[in-house]
Amino acid sequence: MAPDDSSVEKYAIDATDIKLLRALQTNARLTVKELAARVNLSTTPVFKRVQRMERDGIIKGYIAVLNAEKLNRGFVVFCQVKMNRLGRDIAADFAKTIAHIPEVTECYNISGQYDYLLKIHAPNMKYYQEFVLNVLGTIPHLGSLESTFVMDEIKHDYGITLDEGAI
Repeated sequence: MAPDDSSVEKYAIDATDIKLLRALQTNARLTVKELAARVNLSTTPVFKRVQRMERDGIIKGYIAVLNAEKLNRGFVVFCQVKMNRLGRDIAADFAKTIAHIPEVTECYNISGQYDYLLKIHAPNMKYYQEFVLNVLGTIPHLGSLESTFVMDEIKHDYGITLDEGAI
């Protein structure tokens, strides 16, 4: 049975929350004092708003964005995976396996010809070839995969677009 939209909880956030979220997406290291200045409030209500959005899961976490090239992980591959069989247990096992593979930085269950889309960071083509043979190739029920190699990154936004009309 497919989930319906009623299972997704809707949150009441206002224009001030949106301003706070935009500011945090741009720079998550802003202090509460700096955030308060950006939204014209005192620090206490800003702190409480951010705390509420963290507690409610609107803010999932804070990260440092690393330079993959400088860390010798700039060879990026999008790998489409097709399973030879798919069921609830197989999908759960695949998700658990992928979660423990550090080279896979993103994984999506997708529709269409393939079942999953993986984003993989590697040092080079030779490493990726060994990775396919020795890691991905050992995953049970993996039927086939197709790799697309990134030649140049044109756009990569970490945030999501926020406007008052969509919330």
